[in-house]
Amino acid sequence: MSEDDLDEEVGGNEGEMSFLDHLEEMRWRIIYSLIGIVVGTVIAWIFIDQLIDVVLLKPARDSGAELQNLRPFGQLFLYVQVAIIVGIVISIPNIFYQLWKFISPALKKNEKKYILSIVIFSSFCFLSGIAFAYFIMLPMALKFAEQFGSEAIKNQFAIDEYMNIIISVMLAAGLVFELPMVSFFLTKIGILTPAFMRKYRKHAIVIILFFAAILTPGTDPVSQVILAVPLVLLYEISILISKYSSKKT
Repeated sequence: MSEDDLDEEVGGNEGEMSFLDHLEEMRWRIIYSLIGIVVGTVIAWIFIDQLIDVVLLKPARDSGAELQNLRPFGQLFLYVQVAIIVGIVISIPNIFYQLWKFISPALKKNEKKYILSIVIFSSFCFLSGIAFAYFIMLPMALKFAEQFGSEAIKNQFAIDEYMNIIISVMLAAGLVFELPMVSFFLTKIGILTPAFMRKYRKHAIVIILFFAAILTPGTDPVSQVILAVPLVLLYEISILISKYSSKKT
């Protein structure tokens, strides 16, 4: 057996860690992730007025929807919630990096070299999903919600319900858009193949749509329908990525 073959065989076991070592490593990765979230939240709070007025309320203004606050201190709690969620989004690259650094000791030598690429690709996919929801899904869904119903009933939305829909739809889309990254990684480590994905295409789409229905607000079927089209497209793209990745393995 050559030296390279030996390195390949023991790559994941080099410097093997005990159970307590893994717990300690996980603790520090969580701490680093939380530090990133705190920093992101502080940055978000500095620009909170612009985030609320210019960004998050824009879909409501464009659709003609009217918003109202129905709770004392409702806007204060809303601002804090938005700052934390935006802080998490800002720190997504760091969160992905800490996750993969925690997993890396279990990976083989040839698998570890993809960590940075996966972190960049994961962040890009997640942010692309958020952008898709913000610029395409939400304007269509809010326009439908604002215009639907009797003209005798005026549609006015509670600000907390509006923000819940806005944030949950964007985060759900971000998670769904991670499908190509998952396909890339699983193919690289030999778990997934293009043939397998083509064979179980119908089953996978049903499962994905089921989880998309859970992630999007249950009272908003329009967002679920709008999300269905890119879901199918993402799965087809994932098959192509899996095919490409298998050739490079």
